[in-house]
Amino acid sequence: MTLQDITKLAQKGEGLHVEFKKKAAHPEKIVKEMIAMANTDGGYLLLGVDDDGTVSGQRYIEEEVYAMDKAIKELIHPPMLVERSILAINQKKGVAIYKILKSNDAPHFTLEEKKRKAYVRVADRSIQASREMWEIMKRKKSPKNVIFKYGKKEELLMKALATQPYITLKEFMAMARIPVYIASRTLVKLVLANVLEIIPQESEDKFITKANHLYL
Repeated sequence: MTLQDITKLAQKGEGLHVEFKKKAAHPEKIVKEMIAMANTDGGYLLLGVDDDGTVSGQRYIEEEVYAMDKAIKELIHPPMLVERSILAINQKKGVAIYKILKSNDAPHFTLEEKKRKAYVRVADRSIQASREMWEIMKRKKSPKNVIFKYGKKEELLMKALATQPYITLKEFMAMARIPVYIASRTLVKLVLANVLEIIPQESEDKFITKANHLYL
């Protein structure tokens, strides 16, 4: 990737596939962005880029890269394949480019207070993956036909989605009068069966039909 390529990428601003940082001041936080991209659709992390997208570079970029490489190796589970390169923009400063591929080993996660936390990318933000999103990512690694019984709760769900754009886990629980684990399992199965689609959110994930995706 050339300096011109990096500049064009940075000028578009942060988004689903791009995140940039001036320096690796808190590598334990930056790895969450990388995890989110790997768990979603891949992307680029750029070190040495200002908040406004200016590719100003960073002095001692090798030290920044050392800190990031160490964090990637020690904090991301399972191990994640990342392509890294360094580009000098003058005699003193450089930019580090991390290319993160969409992973076949998702969900990747990091440990926070001994708890496993996975992240996904939503627009220009990285948010913690819900239990349902985690389960969907895990089960997509071994794709197979999903068999489910189309019963009363599924019928209520589809009727609701015929009159509203989306439904949340809590709404489904209340409407069908079922425990959280049954509601969660049902929604996950319907996503895996390609009947529904999950839209991750910071508060509550939205579950929609494929047709409703056009209107969100």
